[in-house]
Amino acid sequence: MLERNGFQRESVYLDINQSFQEIIGFGGAMTEAAADTLARLAVEKQDSVLREYFDSEVGHGYSFCRVSINSCDFALSNYACADSPGDTELLSFNIDHDKQQILPFLRRAYELSGGMLKVLASPWSPPAWMKTNGKMNQGGKLKPEFREAWALHYVRFVQAYAAAGVPIWGVTVQNEPDATQTWDSCVYSAEEERDFVRDYLGPAFETAGLEVKIIIWDHNRDQLVHRAGVVYSDPAASRHVWGTGFHWYGQNKFDNVRLHHDAWPDKHLIFTEGCQECGTHHGSWDLGERYARSIIADINNWTEAWIDWNLLLNEYGGPNHVSNFCSAPLIADRATGVVHHESSWYYLGHFSRFIRPGAKRILSATTRDDLHALAARNPDDSIAVVLMNPERIQRTISIETADTTATIDIPARSILTCLWRPA
Repeated sequence: MLERNGFQRESVYLDINQSFQEIIGFGGAMTEAAADTLARLAVEKQDSVLREYFDSEVGHGYSFCRVSINSCDFALSNYACADSPGDTELLSFNIDHDKQQILPFLRRAYELSGGMLKVLASPWSPPAWMKTNGKMNQGGKLKPEFREAWALHYVRFVQAYAAAGVPIWGVTVQNEPDATQTWDSCVYSAEEERDFVRDYLGPAFETAGLEVKIIIWDHNRDQLVHRAGVVYSDPAASRHVWGTGFHWYGQNKFDNVRLHHDAWPDKHLIFTEGCQECGTHHGSWDLGERYARSIIADINNWTEAWIDWNLLLNEYGGPNHVSNFCSAPLIADRATGVVHHESSWYYLGHFSRFIRPGAKRILSATTRDDLHALAARNPDDSIAVVLMNPERIQRTISIETADTTATIDIPARSILTCLWRPA
């Protein structure tokens, strides 16, 4: 609709009676890098960081945390829970490495969440002896003769974490299965992932009596539909799979998220990793805007949960055992002990603080491509509308429902949340 001055009216339309998927929550990853950086802070600052993320009264109220099964690039070195070659019965299996730093902080996060924290576990690589290249880094594949042992490895990991006081909510089959990386990685074709889930991982969880959600893909949006199609077209494999996970690296392809839902509406969608690459980007406002743009688009296209990458990194964007430095919402300066809040931390808070677990997305539509909006109805019936203005000018926006209109000013390059309870 055009106003008399020739400019398109800037507005958001809401229908609070039209609801869609339930939002499970938001979160980040407790990598070894995050845990090690946290451990180097003063004890009171450690608790402050964890509260800022996981306490719903004073912090973001995160309800998700991702951990790696064995080492990842954001570990201090390669390590595995079962590193004795040929140990197919996993007699050597242990999580002693995780008990040093990761698990103590996870238990505190679980406590701060009121026991509501969901933990997603993802492998970057099986132990080196299970792989075709004989090492955890630089890709390679899982040897066929070790598929049963590798499936048992997931079971043992879930059981060990539960015994350590941190229940595992779900697992992904493989982090970035289409990438041969200089760090911990393992390559699966779509057919190999399908067969592993159908014949080994799914049955292993069933035999152990574990109700753990299995998530496929765990890589970029570009092949989201392609990979899901191979697995979900096989009923025997599909029955084991809760949903599909994806990352944001490469092409945005938000439409693939919607196409996935349209094709398989009974399967779930979860964003499992995203970060700004190549260092810390300290002070960048673009950083927060990238997060908000992705969260709004993903959830408006049926995503149910959104998990950031590292919770905390040092001033270089590490530590990282292959120098793959990246940014994080909180950056700790080791020399001064100061924890810097990046723009991404503030932007993330608009979603996790005001759109709570159990909320349902409601219909929202904007009149302009450069006005971003996400609306949800919380379990307490409050309505949260997150708006982002990426433009360099202040704008006046009208929020319209069937029977009311409110006008608000949004500053240049800003994000804001409107929260109210309908009469």
